[in-house]
Amino acid sequence: MVTIDSQVHAYEANTSHRPWHKTPNWPDHVTGDEMVVAMDRVGVDGAIFVSPFTMYQYDDSYAVEVQRAHPGRFALVKPVDPDNPEVSDVIAEWKKIPGAVGIRIMMTPDTGIDEKHPGLDRILHAAVLHDFPVNMLCRGNLGTAMKLIDRHSNTRFIIDHLGLTQPHTPPPLEQPWKDLPQVLELANRPNVAIKISGVCTLSREKYPFPDIWDPLARVFDAWGFDRCLWGTDWTRAFVLVNYEQAVEPFRLTERLNDNERSMLMGGACAKIYGWLPQKKA
Repeated sequence: MVTIDSQVHAYEANTSHRPWHKTPNWPDHVTGDEMVVAMDRVGVDGAIFVSPFTMYQYDDSYAVEVQRAHPGRFALVKPVDPDNPEVSDVIAEWKKIPGAVGIRIMMTPDTGIDEKHPGLDRILHAAVLHDFPVNMLCRGNLGTAMKLIDRHSNTRFIIDHLGLTQPHTPPPLEQPWKDLPQVLELANRPNVAIKISGVCTLSREKYPFPDIWDPLARVFDAWGFDRCLWGTDWTRAFVLVNYEQAVEPFRLTERLNDNERSMLMGGACAKIYGWLPQKKA
């Protein structure tokens, strides 16, 4: 079984060389090298490195550096700016970058971006032209996301983090699965896949988080394992779970058979992004 983490964030310490846009409650640094060590420790073969918007906004330079240093371990996803009138050219240039497999848009309520934003049309047309799936962060805004998806049925979308609001700090959310009906409705769109990422942070119980499995079973039934991409969302999740705790529940659970586990923890990711990791011999 090839294990691929569908979303990780790595970054340098906050310095004048590459200053952060914001300072989240994350570790002071989790470099690409450190991320590889963490992956090796638990047997994760590769990961989709999503350039961290919180720190670097639309600057992909650190992600590119890390992929260059570890070309077999990381593929890259870059956030793109709908307010940039040249965003189509940005996406065309991104296609030339080794390891680039997708782009990302941010459509949470705080962005003020709705489905009618003209920049989104430019982004989604360019994504089709360059054969990129569009990763969409749309927690708290699934209704708006569905309107955009329905207008662009020829674009491939990947919903980040189950489309659900996930906590960054304790305590657990009172109703972590309250938007699950919308998540299940979204499964009717065949051009959409979904990341089962950061899901351990939704648990109201301690490791190994047994209460995640009943709602996840409904997601798997609606979406099918070939459209579900397991991921940790490390390092955003670090206050609530460490990397091993985000991996092992999926490896050890008896709620998945071997074929389901293989598809969820790597097969679907490889198919949808068109990428397989290559570890050094």
